[in-house]
Parts: sequence; C-alpha cells; structure tokens
Amino acid sequence: MDEQDIKIAGDLSLDTGRAKYKISDYDKNAIEEGVLLAEKHGAGVEALTFGTEAARQSLKDALSRGLDKVYWIGDEAGKQADAFVTANILAAAVNKIGSFDLILCGEGSSDSYSQQTAPRLAGLLGVPAITYVQQLTVVDGRIVAIRKLGDCTEEITVTGPAVISVLPEINKPRIPGLKQVMAAAKKPSEEMKVTDLGLAAEKLTPKVRSTSLKGYSMDRKKVIFKETNPADNVAKLVASLAQEGLC
Repeated sequence: MDEQDIKIAGDLSLDTGRAKYKISDYDKNAIEEGVLLAEKHGAGVEALTFGTEAARQSLKDALSRGLDKVYWIGDEAGKQADAFVTANILAAAVNKIGSFDLILCGEGSSDSYSQQTAPRLAGLLGVPAITYVQQLTVVDGRIVAIRKLGDCTEEITVTGPAVISVLPEINKPRIPGLKQVMAAAKKPSEEMKVTDLGLAAEKLTPKVRSTSLKGYSMDRKKVIFKETNPADNVAKLVASLAQEGLC
C-alpha cells in the first residue's frame, strides 16, 4: 500500500480504506539497476512479482520503467505470505521461466522489510547471494558489488548467476514519461498460477503470521530552551538528553 494513503485512527488502528497500491520503493531501485545494466550490456531484462490480485495494477508501471516483460503470480496467499513463502514461490517461478544471469531484488519491502527474500531465494536456487549493495558493475561475466556495512564498505566479486539485493542509494529510479507509459501497454505480461508451480503444501505455509498492526504515536515533551547565549541552550539540551538516558 502507498504509505501516504494510510491513516492512523484514534485507537492507533490503521485506516487503509482509501489506500492505493504501488511498487515498493525499494523494488523501483532494483528495476532501475536491472534496466541500466541491460542498456549497458545489450541484455534483456524481465521482472517477476508475487502478490494478491492487487499486484496487477503495478504491471504497467513496471513495464514503463524499461523492462521487456513482466511475469506475475496473483494469489490470495499473498495476503499472509512471509519471506519463506514468497521465496519458495519466486524460486519455483524462476525455475519455470528458465535460465538467468542475474536476479536483482530490493533490499527489503516497503511494508514488512524483513530483508530475507533475496538470500532465501539465492539459497533455493543454489547461487551466491550479495546483500546491502550500493554499487554494482558487471565485467566479463564477473559481478563486482560494493556492499555497505555500517561504517565501512566491502567489495565482493562473484561469477554469475547470482542474486543481489540493492540499497536505495544505488541509483535514482527514472520517472516514466508519456511515451514510456504508452509503450508499456504493448509490452508482454504473463500470469503464472501458484498451482502450476508444483510446490508442496508446506512450502506455502507461512512461518510467521501477522496477528495485529497498529500505528505509532509519539508524545513530544515540547521542552524549549530560550537562553540568550546559544552555547547555554546547547548545554541545557545536552543535559536534558543525558537525563533521559539518550547520551
């Protein structure tokens, strides 16, 4: 759901009645990076998504961002699917689609942000996983990734195929123009059914279930420092924070 459309009621419950659906912001970075690599190396780039029927409305948006084709799996299981179920379904779909050189994922999702789908997917496909990637290049079939790890970076080189999850700072997703939006209507999209993927029932049973969801309410203390000397204000601020155990 688009976060801007979600309202928090007085009892902290979420009002999602008017919420529209969109592509996760993190997935936009993955799409953009895939398209940039495809443009640079003359490759094809396709997208795969799993969700409820609501995922259908995002397909045209995805195609307008430079993709050649999208595959999508619409199923009500998407309502309760966790990273375990999602990875199992995506892996089965990838195997059904065929060979690949590189799979790009958003580092997390805009809702649960579990950061598990990409490494789980790599494990199921039996290929390397590289996470927290902020810079990516492909040279002579070798994938060179710069990972952001706290206060340092790490450079990883692997030979594909591989699964890579990218951070938002890796690029700035393009905003499709009218021409791209019109062209997207002519690009192919293929629906896949969960029942056609040959998955056992236990692969479709979530390990984690969401039992409730509430908004967050923050009570500000509204402490104001009005000393004439700015340094005195800073000193009082630091002392106040220390009293709260924040520094």
